Amino acid sequence: MDKQGKKKTGEVKWSGSLGFIMAAAGSAVGMGNLWRFPMLVGENGGGAFVLIYLICIVLVGIPMIIAEVTIGRAGGKDAFGSYRALNPKWGGVGILAVITSFIGLSYYSVLGGWVIRYIFSSATNASKDGAAFFADFTADTGSQIFYYVIFMILTVFIVARGVQKGIEKACKVMMPLLLVCIIVVAIRSCTLPGAGAGIEFFLKPDFSKLTPGAFLGALGQVFFSLSLGTGATITYGAYLGKDQKITNSACCIAGCDTLVAMLAGFAILPAVFAFGFDPESGPSLMFQTLPTVFGEMPGGQIFGVIFFILVLFAAATTSIAFLEVVVSFAMNTFKLSRAKASVISGILISIAGIPSVLSFGLWSDIKIAGKGFFDLADHLVSNVSLPIGAILACVFIGWVWKTQNAVKEITNDGKNPFKLAPIWSVLVKFVLPILIGIIFVTSSGVLDIFG
Repeated sequence: MDKQGKKKTGEVKWSGSLGFIMAAAGSAVGMGNLWRFPMLVGENGGGAFVLIYLICIVLVGIPMIIAEVTIGRAGGKDAFGSYRALNPKWGGVGILAVITSFIGLSYYSVLGGWVIRYIFSSATNASKDGAAFFADFTADTGSQIFYYVIFMILTVFIVARGVQKGIEKACKVMMPLLLVCIIVVAIRSCTLPGAGAGIEFFLKPDFSKLTPGAFLGALGQVFFSLSLGTGATITYGAYLGKDQKITNSACCIAGCDTLVAMLAGFAILPAVFAFGFDPESGPSLMFQTLPTVFGEMPGGQIFGVIFFILVLFAAATTSIAFLEVVVSFAMNTFKLSRAKASVISGILISIAGIPSVLSFGLWSDIKIAGKGFFDLADHLVSNVSLPIGAILACVFIGWVWKTQNAVKEITNDGKNPFKLAPIWSVLVKFVLPILIGIIFVTSSGVLDIFG
């Protein structure tokens, strides 16, 4: 670190713990929190599933956040550079993270573009027809590409401004506003006639629905919700000062992510039940069912706009994290300025995402392994590369770099006590690789290969 307090990357570090927490929580809080968690709760025993989810957050989520932040802060560079700085033979794991974020942003931005479109359509109530509006919009290639590019430009602009002036400043604004928006929508949703059925569906424990699949669903939701394995937490950790407590920050990040997921349940399910829609309709819940709900709700245009603004904030904070992984790698590897790295990365990712855009229109009939381009990219990132990256992170800390060195970094040479270090070390070395391995085997399609 030089006289001006800059990291090895040449970047100014976070201004403090709050900036890091807001940015890292933003990378975790995404669109999956807003539809997938409430759906899983309803499918798997309501309050009983919530209890299991919270246990998984403690046993898997927080320990993995600690692990990835520690790698980043110790290495002091991007995901690739941090791994290589700690062990030159392990740089490839960082490359996997960069590729994951590159592909992830290429298709995630398609959804981000949809959200921008739905903000405007909600204001005019044009999307109240739900499925029909969605079909017409996704069939309009020009419109899809336009909003896709707008979302990418927004992401590139923020990242190009730097760590403090861009990412941190944006997340400090968007994350509080996201919470305000979701609370407003949740209050309106819970006060609708007939909302009680949705609240009961969300919270009432039904232990008869607790199957092994429910436990696996909770574990998977924790893992994917926190974006573990993307390299974002490692990259953000590189900008964290030595005096900042990693353990406290990890708990706050996991807590923010869980809070948003719970609020999403109160914002979505009561409204869905109040108007008699299917709460288990998956991703279509956000872009087909909810617009119809808002269209029928008194004051629905206003609350529809508020809802999709909060979704935009959730999407943007995640896309910023994806792009930062790629940009920081480009800056360190190719010695580019942040502005050039941001623009070039943004252009390349935008080009790579065009097939995902077209998979809902002109190229909807083209399938690879039975999947369109969008679904294939999502499968490769969510079900293959994320769990592999997380498993390798655990192996690296537990068996290559060694947990004692990691604990030394976490505690800042003993200045920040970590009383649970022995338990954390056992989790990282033995428990987490097995649990994440189960996620990989069951979600990647490996079992299908063997019949």
